Amino acid sequence: MALKISLVCTVRDEADNITQLLESMIGQSRPADEIVINDCNSHDDTALIVQSYIDVGYPIRLVKGGYNIPSGRNNAIFHASGDIIACTDAGLLLDRHWLRRIIAPLIKDESDVAGGFFRPLPRSVFELALGNTNYRDADEIDGAKFLPFGKSVAFTKFAWERVSGYPEWATHCEDVLYDLALQNAGMRFVFVENAIVHFQPRANLRQFARQYYLYARGDAVAGLWPRRHAIRYAVYGGALVLASLGGLAWLLLAICIGGYCLMPCVRLWRRFGEGVNGWQTVAAMGLVPWLRVVGDLAKMVGYVAGWVRLAQNPIIRREREDWMKAHLAVAPSHSSATGD
Repeated sequence: MALKISLVCTVRDEADNITQLLESMIGQSRPADEIVINDCNSHDDTALIVQSYIDVGYPIRLVKGGYNIPSGRNNAIFHASGDIIACTDAGLLLDRHWLRRIIAPLIKDESDVAGGFFRPLPRSVFELALGNTNYRDADEIDGAKFLPFGKSVAFTKFAWERVSGYPEWATHCEDVLYDLALQNAGMRFVFVENAIVHFQPRANLRQFARQYYLYARGDAVAGLWPRRHAIRYAVYGGALVLASLGGLAWLLLAICIGGYCLMPCVRLWRRFGEGVNGWQTVAAMGLVPWLRVVGDLAKMVGYVAGWVRLAQNPIIRREREDWMKAHLAVAPSHSSATGD
């Protein structure tokens, strides 16, 4: 008996991009048996646009519920009837072969969870620089340690039920926590690097800083990556000391900054000739140091804000502690696809 495949997504106020996502969903080389879209209290025409696709006969179901990303995602999966769940997010464009590739290890019973990859689809020099500064190429990823993101992942519905779904108390980093719970439950993981979704990086510095502020705030609330964040504070503290010394210390500081910006520049060089011309490459490289600093400062401020939020909210503390006791027996020490 063939396994049934459900493709799910939760959305909110995505009227400006939901059509692109739906077209890429229904245009898959291996169509899903059903597409389940959860509308999380949209105030625009998102639900109406989804309904218009349903009305012309596409295998899409529109459900409503949830109050944040993990609760909306759980609601979509709860209503899905598939044996295998393929999950993505709003604002993305799925490669035509994404679904076929990401579900293949699950159909063959080679894994319980398959993590796909993602590539930036920049529309400006700023987005080109940001996409190559903060997101690694697939050949830089250790597949054995890779934790799938909610935007490009597939898993059995049994696995989702085994860990009681995504943690709804976590407004950010819920996909990492979900992965860790699945690993702790003994689920088998595989990295499918050619299962690609495309995304548009943040369009300006303010949007980017806010994004990384929220990510780091979520890290603190979830108790993720404390060593990584501690190292960041220590490195910037050391940089301030070197800057205050002057002389040869400045040369050492410049060498350190160059090393920190090396891999983004290597990625940008790889893009040269792939629809990117010389001046765009040079201009994007010039933005790399600024993006590194702004991103790190946003994360340092966000991490502190997360600890403050946790200290002021006993409900979140209790829910986090209960979830950790139930689902997480080891501290996280895994690979990320972002350039942290």
